[in-house]
Amino acid sequence: MAGISAQASVDHYENFPVASILMPRRYRKAVAAVYHFARHADDLADEGDATPAQRLAALADCHAELARIEAGEVPQTARYQALAPVLGQYDVPVSLCHDLISAFEQDVSKARYADFGEVVQYCRRSANPVGRILLHFFGELDERKLAMSDGICTALQLINFWQDVAIDWQKDRVYLPQDEMARFGVSEAQIAVGRVDGAWRQLMAFQVDRTRRMLQAGAPLSLQLPGRIGLELRLTVLGGDAILTRLQQVQYDMFRHRPTLGAADWPRLLWRALRKR
Repeated sequence: MAGISAQASVDHYENFPVASILMPRRYRKAVAAVYHFARHADDLADEGDATPAQRLAALADCHAELARIEAGEVPQTARYQALAPVLGQYDVPVSLCHDLISAFEQDVSKARYADFGEVVQYCRRSANPVGRILLHFFGELDERKLAMSDGICTALQLINFWQDVAIDWQKDRVYLPQDEMARFGVSEAQIAVGRVDGAWRQLMAFQVDRTRRMLQAGAPLSLQLPGRIGLELRLTVLGGDAILTRLQQVQYDMFRHRPTLGAADWPRLLWRALRKR
């Protein structure tokens, strides 16, 4: 796509399990198809040294592939050929996939967010569609469950933002709301040098507290979904909460201590997820 499709080969650390062995086997192929579609499109916006125009052209190609699926035509690339039957089998609105791509387009063209409302609107397209697609797989589509899924997905996206403040700065992106930075007396110059002082800790404590409340508000969904589906979601929620705790433990110095989850963390989190049921 527009000469930069090789970027999709980039290896990625993920905070949360993707089509893990906890996921019932009948869903794994479908989950993997959606993940590879979304990961590839995200890489087109983020990875490599393409110009903004090249990135937007590549993402326009993604929209075109989705339009072929909507029209009942065969997509031109293997990735979308794998995605098409999944969307059809589970009656997933293709608009959810268009929303994801539009968020990646926004990453190319918008680097600052005036307030938290703007950040949430970005999350509505960058994260929430993934949860809604999964609920289509599981046949769990009542409005309350969709709303709880949106809350979890938005919180997970925010966790990624707070975890990656330093990484995003290198891409000239700041997802912290500009009005809240001003309220707490934090400037972009402070992010540039990675200065962690009282004002920075207060700003990040505010972000982490609000994000945790959003995550916890959606968490009951994991008890309403059956069997291993619910278990995987509980594990995901616990993983997100663990990252927030680690941000607190390093006193919000993600510049020098980016919090991650490793192989040793997952057995403990799985035990907690099993006990919660």
